[in-house]
Amino acid sequence: MSSIAASDHSAASTAKTIQPGWVRVVHWINAIAIFMMIGSGWQIFNAAPMTLLRGLHFPSTITLGGWLGGALQWHFAAMWLLMVNGLVYLALGFITGRFRKKLLPISASGIVDDTKAALTGKLSHADLSTYNQVQKLLYAGIIVVGIVVVLSGLSMWKPVQLQYLTAIFGGYDIARYVHFACMALIVAFLVIHIALALLVPKSLRAMIIGR
Repeated sequence: MSSIAASDHSAASTAKTIQPGWVRVVHWINAIAIFMMIGSGWQIFNAAPMTLLRGLHFPSTITLGGWLGGALQWHFAAMWLLMVNGLVYLALGFITGRFRKKLLPISASGIVDDTKAALTGKLSHADLSTYNQVQKLLYAGIIVVGIVVVLSGLSMWKPVQLQYLTAIFGGYDIARYVHFACMALIVAFLVIHIALALLVPKSLRAMIIGR
């Protein structure tokens, strides 16, 4: 009987694990890298604004690097951190089957229904181990955006050595606009992500301690 009780206790403990250790580690490393990338990227933009966005300027209080050279150093350091951590996340996501279990399937009708439920305050957050359709769309979408922002950044960093990649984006100038658009999408995702974490505090707790 004691062995059965121990087994039940172990099963219950396992069932309570919402976010496994590797997910939590890559999540927080990603968070640090992304904020470094955004802050330094805004400083780079201020020093060399794009033609169609010359009227835009980011306050120095939310930028990183202090000047163009410093911002570039921060940006490149964060770039490597984001790339390596992102590759680890993608590899483990596919190997463990997490992406398949968490992000699929996604349906248009499910997205519409869950959006309506969220806007009317009827969307349940009882089971944090299961993503609703809106979450699936956001998380799957941000993975794609993350890949594009890295590739467009590489095409801008080495436009000669990676000329074929730069050409895919339509040239250096267009790659900058793509990179900026991806940054804007990431910022929008972060706003929603942080707001939801504040609205559902137990989801933040799960990302810190796993349960």
